[in-house]
Amino acid sequence: MSESVILVAASGLAREVIEALEAGCDLKVVGLVDDDPRIHGNNVGGYPVLGGLEVVQDHPEAQVLICAGRGSVRRALAERLERAGVHEDRWARALDPSVRVPGSCRVGPGTIVLAGSVLTSDVTLGRHVVVMPRSTLTHDDQIGNYATLCAGVSLGGSVQVGPEAYLGMNSSVREGLTLGAGSMLGMGAALLRDLPAGQTWAGVPARPLRTNTSSTHDVPDRRSSR
Repeated sequence: MSESVILVAASGLAREVIEALEAGCDLKVVGLVDDDPRIHGNNVGGYPVLGGLEVVQDHPEAQVLICAGRGSVRRALAERLERAGVHEDRWARALDPSVRVPGSCRVGPGTIVLAGSVLTSDVTLGRHVVVMPRSTLTHDDQIGNYATLCAGVSLGGSVQVGPEAYLGMNSSVREGLTLGAGSMLGMGAALLRDLPAGQTWAGVPARPLRTNTSSTHDVPDRRSSR
């Protein structure tokens, strides 16, 4: 028998997760919740937006999966839900059926891994991580809580990605490097040296652009899908 799940944030990512779940997961979507009252009652990906986050409490049997795109927003939503009584055993995982997770790899609660992504050996994904399609994570990579890997990201072995870090589409990281908490790596960038916490780098090879002074202190606005 399939377990039920509520998706938090009526976002584009939520629609992608719905496709992954419908393609062959044991989780059955009950509906979505979102802080934006203007979309309550609408359908997203064929499922109703049931109301605000408080609706999660009306479905104590359902698992919960946060589908906000930004790591800082996922963190803030997770903290709100945990204060409201959503415990770790209720966080769902969403893995597209095309994704194979070897026995040496670990996928944390609340984490999403989309189609065509590859985990090779001894890869660890933390809590509420998002890995977009066709990303490649190789041996001993460690991905911190709330990190976001966009489509086509490639990581060499033993890469450390800090909490809430954001790696843009088709970026690549040399083996053994560290990306600090709240850092951002631009689209198509090639990282050849450690990226400090809170900084944005881009280019080939990647170079500093700016410091993300609010990267670890953001809170979501009323529209939790943003």
